Amino acid sequence: MAAPATAAPADLSAYLKARVADAAGQPDLAAASYAKVLAASPDDPVVAIRAYREALEAGDVPLATRAAAVLNKAGVAPADAALIPLADAARRNDAKAASAAIVTLSSGPLVVLAPSLYAWVAHAEGRDPEPSLATAAKDPVANRFATETRALIAAAPRRQTLSIGVSRLLARLASDLSAGEPSPLSIALTQAALRADPSYDAARVLLADALARNKLVDRALVVLDGVDAESPSAPAAAAERIDILATADRNGEALAAAKNRVDQKGSEPADWQRYADLLLTTGNPAEAATWYQRIIAADGAKGGSWGNWLQYGGALDQAGRWPEARDALEKAVARGPAQPLALNYLGFAQVEHGDDIPASIKLLERASRIDPTNASITDSLGWAYHLSGDTARAPPPARNRRTGRTHQRRDRRPPRRLLLERRPKLRSALRLARRAPDRRTRRHGAHNRQDRQRPPTQSQPLKSLFRRGGKGHASVGRGEDKASHGEGAASRDHN
Repeated sequence: MAAPATAAPADLSAYLKARVADAAGQPDLAAASYAKVLAASPDDPVVAIRAYREALEAGDVPLATRAAAVLNKAGVAPADAALIPLADAARRNDAKAASAAIVTLSSGPLVVLAPSLYAWVAHAEGRDPEPSLATAAKDPVANRFATETRALIAAAPRRQTLSIGVSRLLARLASDLSAGEPSPLSIALTQAALRADPSYDAARVLLADALARNKLVDRALVVLDGVDAESPSAPAAAAERIDILATADRNGEALAAAKNRVDQKGSEPADWQRYADLLLTTGNPAEAATWYQRIIAADGAKGGSWGNWLQYGGALDQAGRWPEARDALEKAVARGPAQPLALNYLGFAQVEHGDDIPASIKLLERASRIDPTNASITDSLGWAYHLSGDTARAPPPARNRRTGRTHQRRDRRPPRRLLLERRPKLRSALRLARRAPDRRTRRHGAHNRQDRQRPPTQSQPLKSLFRRGGKGHASVGRGEDKASHGEGAASRDHN
C-alpha cells in the first residue's frame, strides 16, 4: 500500500482511512479522507488519481475537479478527466468552453465522440452541424455516433442547449459500456451526463448500474433514490433496484421491492416477470407459476410465447404439479418447435418423470440436431439413451460426474440425487427462455439489464429526449476504457 512520500502522520492516517474505506466499498468516506490528504499533498498524483476516482464514485464533483487539476499539471490525467469541464460548460451552454474541453478529449480514446460533440456545439450556436458530423466518416464507431446525433439534432428544437445534447451523448456511450466489464469510465461518463443535465434520470439509472457492477451496491441504491416516482425513468429505476439487490444476494430486499412494484397500479407484465423469476429462484415455484400464468393471460389473443409457456411449465414442474407442467411444456414446444431449450426441457422432464422415454428421445434428438454443441442437451440425450437400455449410445456427459463411470441402472429411474444435480440445468434453461428473442415487453421493462437501461432507439419518438427527465438514445459499439490507466506514478499506484 503506497502512501504519499511527503505525508505527515495525520495525513498518513487519513490516507490509510481512505484506503480502508475504498476497500470496504464506502466511497463517501473514502472521498472525504482523500480530500484531506490531497489538501495536505496538493501536488501528489498518486493521491490525486485515487481522490479523482473516489470522488466520481461518491458524486463529489468539486473534489474530482481539484484532483483532475493535479493530474493535468503532472501530465498524467486519465482520458476522462475532461468530461467534468465539458459537462460544466454544457450546463452553462458555454460553447467556447465546451469546444476547449472537446479538444482535450480528442487526444485520447474518447475522440470518437468529438464529431458529435462539435455538432452539438454548432447547433447550439445556430450553425450547420453537418461539417462536424462529416468528419466521422472514416471511423466506423465515430460514424455510428454521428449518425444517431444527426437524427437527434434534426428532431431537436432550434438552438437546443448543449446540456441536452452532451448529456444524451455521454449517457449513450455509458449505456454501451454497460455490456462489458465494470469500468471506471462508465461512472465518469454518467456522472458527467448528470452534471450536464441533473434532470436526466436515465443517466442516473445507468450510474447506479455502473456503481453496482463495481461492487458499490449501497451507493448505487442511494443514486436510485434520486429518481422521482413520477419520472419517465421510474420504472427502469425500480427494475434496476431489484436487479442490484438480487445480484448482491439480498433476496429478501429484492423480493420486497419486486412485490411492491407488482402491487402498484399500472404494473406491467415485465414487473410480474421479474417478481416471478425471483420467486422461482428463492424457492417458491408455486407462487411463481401464478405470475407466469398471469403473463400468458395478459398476452391476449397471442396466448403467450414459447418462452412464457416454458417458464410457466418449469415452475409448475418444480412445484410438483407435473401433469399441468407437461401440458404447459407441450405448448412451449408447439409454439417453438425449433427452440432447443423447449425441446430439451420437455424431453428431459419426461425422462425425469418416467414418461414415454422413446418420445422423449425424439425430442432430445431434435434439440441436439439444432444445437449439437450444447452440453446440457447432450447430457439429457445420453441419459435418455441409457434409460432406454441403449447405454452404448450414451456420450461421456451421461457418465457419473463423480466416479467417471457410466451408470448401469437400466431398470429404474435415476436416484433422486442425480435428479437434483440436474435441477440447476433446468433452472438455467428457464433463465435463457426469459431472454428469448420473441419476448414482447417494453424496453424499459426488459429483463436484460443492458436493454432496460439503454435509452430509446431512433424508432421511438426523438422529441422525448428533449423533455425534462426524458430518455436518451441507443448505444452502439463498445468503447475502450483507458481512463483508469494513468501514466507515471499515478497509474502505477492506481490499482
